[in-house]
Amino acid sequence: MSKFNNKTVVITGGNSGMGLATAKSFLAEGAHVIITGRSQDNLDKATATLASDKLTTVVSDLSGLAGIETLVEAVKKTGRKVDTLFLNAGIAQFLPIEHTTEEAFDSMFNTNVKGLYFTLQKMLPYLSDGASVILNSSVVATGAMANASAYAATKAAVSSIGRIAATELAAKNIRVNIVSPGPIDTPIFDKGGYSDAEKQGMRDMLTAAVPLGRLGTSDEVAKAVVYLSSPEAAFITGAELLVDGGIGLRR
Repeated sequence: MSKFNNKTVVITGGNSGMGLATAKSFLAEGAHVIITGRSQDNLDKATATLASDKLTTVVSDLSGLAGIETLVEAVKKTGRKVDTLFLNAGIAQFLPIEHTTEEAFDSMFNTNVKGLYFTLQKMLPYLSDGASVILNSSVVATGAMANASAYAATKAAVSSIGRIAATELAAKNIRVNIVSPGPIDTPIFDKGGYSDAEKQGMRDMLTAAVPLGRLGTSDEVAKAVVYLSSPEAAFITGAELLVDGGIGLRR
């Protein structure tokens, strides 16, 4: 029997990329999985890809409290406690400081920081005894990547929230850990309005910076999340697991 059989997993931003891969991994392990996305169309595509009767989808924009409440209500309706909460929803725009607009800054902080923080807060009453919370940060949080000042600041905040949450929630027998991916080949490359040449240029630049000589995959991040949620990681909390091909060695 799978170690996640009949466990309940909530994944924010689970309709694509790392979130979708993580949902697939948990479903394969027998878990009931709830994923969020901002549009029904994207969730319908995820549903077709995952093809499981243990999947629940929730249309929810988690950048505001109203959207978070929509997720909470969906969880309440299941009547089950949540065993793993993967706070994965996030957006990125890569702009130099001089060209970063207030709109871009607020959009990233509202989704990546405010949304994550209050989703964690509002979900606390629905976490099971011994639950695992995973926050998706990034190696840029402690790096100095040009054109990533606002995005990196959001991820530094995520990592800080994760460490403090691990301290506060230990008394509730809730473990909190952080995954910090390096360059991962996800649909995020297609969301910035970049030309094909620009996207390829970014891929080439990032690949050259990785000691292992390639971009990571969403499946590799998913495996890290599943591990941190597993009984094998029962004595791990407050940790940051780099899934970065060694790029953190060059910071």
